[in-house]
Amino acid sequence: MSQPESGSAPSVDSAPDRADLVSFLDVALSPELLELALTHRSFAYEHGGIGNNERLEFLGDSILGQAVTVMLFRENPDLDEGDLAKRRASLVSTVALAEIARIIGLGQYIRLGRGEEMTGGRDKHSILADTVEAVIGATYLDAGPVAATSLVMRLIAPLLADPERFGAAMDPKTSLQELASSLGRGMPNYVITDSGPDHDKRFHAVVRLGKDEIASGTGSSKKTAEMAAALEAWTLLSAPADSPDSI
Repeated sequence: MSQPESGSAPSVDSAPDRADLVSFLDVALSPELLELALTHRSFAYEHGGIGNNERLEFLGDSILGQAVTVMLFRENPDLDEGDLAKRRASLVSTVALAEIARIIGLGQYIRLGRGEEMTGGRDKHSILADTVEAVIGATYLDAGPVAATSLVMRLIAPLLADPERFGAAMDPKTSLQELASSLGRGMPNYVITDSGPDHDKRFHAVVRLGKDEIASGTGSSKKTAEMAAALEAWTLLSAPADSPDSI
């Protein structure tokens, strides 16, 4: 399959030919459903409240998580639950999905409102990651679970080929500490907040290096929130200097 080129960002009122994207995805998606998967809420709001991709994103998130979980379970019989969870986190994080989106040149196809267009929305981690999930959700609806799982495996293949990603996933806090030290950025510091009732608290961690907020993460405990933030920070700091992810 040929890979679509990133190219220059289109205007809000026009979009590039999606033939390259369709060819790369290699999925029989209806043009209407693909268009919905590529429609950000900012575009929908500016065009009279038409449909957007948030529901497809919700579905795709579940499909992605299940496909990755099953793959890791089957291919790593010697890993315990905790290690499997860390590996899964390294493959389905916002930064990881944004990396996938850039690999396939997805940003140029997203339908964005003018505000997001002017503020670099085509390269925002969250928008790119959400759109990847929406495309996975659309694939599930139009082509079925087998095709959706196959798509997930093709999308994450470049991430699976990076052994350092899993090394950091196994112990993200230590990996971040070592990387930050080697870069002369000092020791990571975590700021934790929580929300929700006592029986269902969610914790939010922000990791800082000096005065800089590098990344954040959430989890059901302080430890898992810190680990999620550390993995996100490690991924960002590990990006090549000329990469959009580099900080």
